[in-house]
Amino acid sequence: MKKQRLLVLFAALLFVFAGCSHSPETKESPKEKTQTQKVSSASASDKKDLPNVTILATGGTIAGADQSKTSTTEYKAGVVGVESLIEAVPEMKDIANVSGEQIVNVGSTNIDNKILLKLAKRINNLLASDDVDGIVVTHGTDTLEETAYFLNLTVKSDKPVVVVGSMRPSTAISADGPSNLYNAVKVAGTPEAKGKGALVVLNDRIASARYVTKTNTTTTDTFKSDEMGFVGTIADDIYFNNEITRKHTKDTDFSVSNLDELPQVDIIYGYQNDGSYLFDAAVKAGAKGIVFAGSGNGSLSDAAEKGAGSAVKKGVTVVRSSRTGNGVVTPNKDYEEKNLLASNSLNPQKARILLMLALTKTNDPKKIQAYFNKY
Repeated sequence: MKKQRLLVLFAALLFVFAGCSHSPETKESPKEKTQTQKVSSASASDKKDLPNVTILATGGTIAGADQSKTSTTEYKAGVVGVESLIEAVPEMKDIANVSGEQIVNVGSTNIDNKILLKLAKRINNLLASDDVDGIVVTHGTDTLEETAYFLNLTVKSDKPVVVVGSMRPSTAISADGPSNLYNAVKVAGTPEAKGKGALVVLNDRIASARYVTKTNTTTTDTFKSDEMGFVGTIADDIYFNNEITRKHTKDTDFSVSNLDELPQVDIIYGYQNDGSYLFDAAVKAGAKGIVFAGSGNGSLSDAAEKGAGSAVKKGVTVVRSSRTGNGVVTPNKDYEEKNLLASNSLNPQKARILLMLALTKTNDPKKIQAYFNKY
């Protein structure tokens, strides 16, 4: 009887201790999660034979959300953090050791020069390490091509840098973000992507940052490189089809390591009955450069040409681009004599990016024109 009582008492104690050792774990509050700046999908289980890819998140539709699963246009961009983006695609751990950092979390219309500099500096810092094989930047699609081209000119490494976004928020039934992100990590981790400059991956296509542009307001196949073609495609495997001939990344003259700001460059749109007053306003507002989105082959009306000429006389660099969306803005003797430069095949928004960087090096019109011919 005594022995039975002792056994019962011993069993009760074991039950108590067992209950203590299985107490529920403390969960992070939502507030704590949003403040996380750096996360990782792998720890001691990192696979040494897999590439190390860092995701730098900036917000955008790929980080957007809405209460309705059928909403693909009325949502709030930049509300989902990098940790959630990584957790949503667990399959990435099979192709790379993935870590993430939140640079900012905004819609891409709010990406400014300070963010561009911060992003480029962080990428250069990361890629200088042997522990990082590639970078993926998640970004809103509205200005994605501008950031991608900026990185194409300022990253000082031949390691892959892939910019990715989505056209539908993470909460949509047919969200394209997870697939795009998976493909971006796959491209960033492949040795074949080295030396190709900044790349853009969406909708199973791989594009050069130099040539790609957004062509549709809402469709998932909006990013195209109509004139030059895509660099490659993704169909389970990665297929690279074209080579990049324009100089980029390590081979450019631009460095942001010692830059805290970029010169102000504005874009002015050409149209019937336009005037010279927008040029005057830009100069008065402090513009150091102006890109003119002209009709056809970068053409200016008489009034616009007068405004552009006045700006040049005040020390402002003016570059002619085209509002058509495709084609080369060719040199023109009459415009050249007035130091009105040509953007080559860069659209207005990308011409602005290059002109900002060019003005950090020189104000010489001939040297700036050479940059446009080279990059």
